[in-house]
Amino acid sequence: MASSLTQYQAVGRRKTSVARVYLRPGSGTVTVNKRPLEQYLPTEVRRKALTAPLDVTGTAGQFDVLVNAKGGGLTGQAEATQLGIARALLKFNEEFRKPLRDAGLLTRDPRMVERKKPGQPKARKKFQFSKR
Repeated sequence: MASSLTQYQAVGRRKTSVARVYLRPGSGTVTVNKRPLEQYLPTEVRRKALTAPLDVTGTAGQFDVLVNAKGGGLTGQAEATQLGIARALLKFNEEFRKPLRDAGLLTRDPRMVERKKPGQPKARKKFQFSKR
């Protein structure tokens, strides 16, 4: 890699999604899996979630964000990317830790899908009980 290219890299995870995030100084374009953000995430809620760390730190428009996301669904990938961006911003400037922490953007969401149990149709649901 060329030393002239400044880049901040981080990984974010959520459910089964993994997002590798690269922050490069630029004009503020966000590319997810080689597609523009608006095309990859059509819903406004997911786009807001993804760009939340940039909004909180006031760095929107300063970085080009390049994301490789895989696994899970669109919401999981958006929130994994959110964590990745927050972690990459810390590598850029450690002073962002307090605002990001206060907004809850540095916490890895530990919730995962519970496994299916034998003798049951789902993780917690039971088959219908028949007395007679």
